[in-house]
Amino acid sequence: MVETADGGSEDGAAEVFDRPLPDGVRRRVVQIVSDGFGKLTVAELPAQLKQYARFTPTRRAKFAGNAMAAALETEPLFRQRIGERLREVQPELTGALDSGSPPPAADPLDVAAAAYVMRPPGWVKLVTAAGEEAQRADAERADEETRAELERLSEELARAREHTRSETERLRADLEAARKEADSLHRKLRSTLSDVKRGAAALRRLQGEMDAVRADGQAQVSAAESESRRLKARLGESEAALEAARRAAREGRSVEDMRVRLLLDTVLDAAQGLRRELALPPVSVRPAETVDAVEPGSLSPKDIAARALSEGDPAILDQLLALPQAHLVIDGYNVTKTGYPQMPLEKQRLRILGQLAQLAAQTGAEVTCVFDGAELAAPVLLAPPRGVRVLFSKPGVTADELIRQLVRAEPPGRPVIVVSTDREVADGVARAGARPVASAVLLKRFSRA
Repeated sequence: MVETADGGSEDGAAEVFDRPLPDGVRRRVVQIVSDGFGKLTVAELPAQLKQYARFTPTRRAKFAGNAMAAALETEPLFRQRIGERLREVQPELTGALDSGSPPPAADPLDVAAAAYVMRPPGWVKLVTAAGEEAQRADAERADEETRAELERLSEELARAREHTRSETERLRADLEAARKEADSLHRKLRSTLSDVKRGAAALRRLQGEMDAVRADGQAQVSAAESESRRLKARLGESEAALEAARRAAREGRSVEDMRVRLLLDTVLDAAQGLRRELALPPVSVRPAETVDAVEPGSLSPKDIAARALSEGDPAILDQLLALPQAHLVIDGYNVTKTGYPQMPLEKQRLRILGQLAQLAAQTGAEVTCVFDGAELAAPVLLAPPRGVRVLFSKPGVTADELIRQLVRAEPPGRPVIVVSTDREVADGVARAGARPVASAVLLKRFSRA
């Protein structure tokens, strides 16, 4: 066999590989070149590879792979030098290739890579066979992975069906329990309505009895006033007689004067005994209170809207918070995503809570900030600022529903202000008696402060 200048036989050099190298073979070839690269001097390297002379084998394989593969194909002398280094490192494999009988136990990719570098007779077949073997191995591995994935998906499907079945049974049980509870509530409601009707009838009866007692009391008061006038007249007569008795006493205090004094004391004791017997209460109604007129009232959240202010004026919020016992409820993420949506959720929460703490300190109003719990990947560890109540909705409950629950929990007549741009939330809380305010109004109020 005649060797060519590039290290291969004449027969092997004449062979041409007319397709791209399989990926596995190419990686082994690049590794062989990278390992033999470091044992060559700079003068022995092709011009395009000299810049990688100081690289480690790993870096050369990563950054100079394409350049080394191209030099191996186009530079016969460089390929010969790499082949010599390969013979030093793997003498058994290279010797077997030179003899035309590659070891049957060797890795097909190693055999193909060494054949590609050394170019012995039949190297094209070795490289092609290695590529086909690698493709078959990849296909078998992919098939095995597909079967494993199919088995896993089948198990998940079975578990999902079992979970769905158990969940359906649980929901049916919950539905039946809910139906029974609804029936019980309906019975209680009918009983309560009956009690209410009986209470209304009793109230009307008591109202009639109260009217009768009031009329009787007024009659007794009239009689007492008449008796009082009579006693006053007798008192006047007694005082006149007392004055005469005093004059007579100054003149000699006769027995008749003593009788008159005794009569006067009797009349006074009788008047005091009559007051105690009638148990006349002190007068509590003043004459001015009997005059029919309109008394001034207090402002309500609905009265604030009638004032000459724009709906976007933050002064409306100041007037609402000035109402007695006002409660400010804020849709937290609705406000933050309106004012500063580019910030992370954590920073959004910290910023709005700091601003609400200042507002609570300035106004003295009760402040509750509601966040949607569905936005969270884990529970939030947060110390609410002073004067601000922070609530997160439970799983399955939106922040909008939690706000409506807060509004329904308030007693009728208390000023409740809800800050949200959500039209559905605004309409719902307005029907419940609360005053909706747009998120932009609160943001303007923050910027003004």
